[in-house]
Amino acid sequence: MRYLIALILILFPLVGAADDWEDRLIFNEGAKGAHLRVISSTDTVLFAPLIESFVAQYPSISIEYLVSGTADINRRVRATPEAFDVVISSAMDLQLKLANDGFALPVEDVQVPSWAQWHHSLFAFTFEPATIVINRAAFEGQPIPQTRQGLIEALRKRPEEFRGKIGTYDVRQSGLGYLFATQDARASETYWRLMEVIGGLDVRLYCCSGEMINDLADGTIYVAYNVLGSYAEVRTEGKDALEVIFPSDFQTIMMRTAMISEVTQAPEAAEQFIRFLVSQNPATPEGHSPLPFLRSDTDMTERETIGLNPALLTFLDGLKRQKFLSAWENAVIQ
Repeated sequence: MRYLIALILILFPLVGAADDWEDRLIFNEGAKGAHLRVISSTDTVLFAPLIESFVAQYPSISIEYLVSGTADINRRVRATPEAFDVVISSAMDLQLKLANDGFALPVEDVQVPSWAQWHHSLFAFTFEPATIVINRAAFEGQPIPQTRQGLIEALRKRPEEFRGKIGTYDVRQSGLGYLFATQDARASETYWRLMEVIGGLDVRLYCCSGEMINDLADGTIYVAYNVLGSYAEVRTEGKDALEVIFPSDFQTIMMRTAMISEVTQAPEAAEQFIRFLVSQNPATPEGHSPLPFLRSDTDMTERETIGLNPALLTFLDGLKRQKFLSAWENAVIQ
């Protein structure tokens, strides 16, 4: 793909110093028009085909794609909002807080359902569940759990086999991990029982879904909890040893969101990019991004979707966050 040729792994100057990015790519370098700086938590392998499609439609625009963790994105945008034009993240709560605090430029008449946008400033464009991913070899001859309670029972039945072989997010560091954890805890007390069980089995803590899946594939771990669905399905494709489970007790589904920086230097190009993102059809042609794009006819009452509403801000309150993290550490860090 052309984006591989464009790959430039360097340090990017920000706030008077050099910052390390998980990835930094320039698309359509040398274009004569606007240059968009897009900061995103989405791995390049998932997002690059989408950007390739955009610059093919808008050949005068170049895009600098900067990949960082969800919590880091929030920190960077708050520190230097002028350094970015478009902000994309899977941490819906942090994005909503940024928009609510005035960091987003409103855009009128973006064609998304009312429940998939916030005050014309923050727009959802994907629909992605948290999943459980397992290494099938660890469950050979055993039933594969389809619920959180089923996973608890499987781990309790063979504790020594699973000791040190379970992975999940470090919610103290991962914005998405914290979002999934707080929403799970709101949905069911089973979440806390599961955390106590995996904590007692020396759970491994990760920054992101990709690293968990890599360790699953090589047998470092046997179970990964709350892996982002889009990553799980892409990374496990062709890997017979891995299986993605969509828990049947309840699903936690997040919407990936995008916003324009309130102080963007390229407002027209940024608006074109936002409209392009939300216009993507779920039946994306082969070769395009495998992200599960939002459907306008989705019935929110039938899915356990995290809503773009003020309730998202609850666990960002300093005291509530401290209380939740304390309970999480008591359960997991044993």
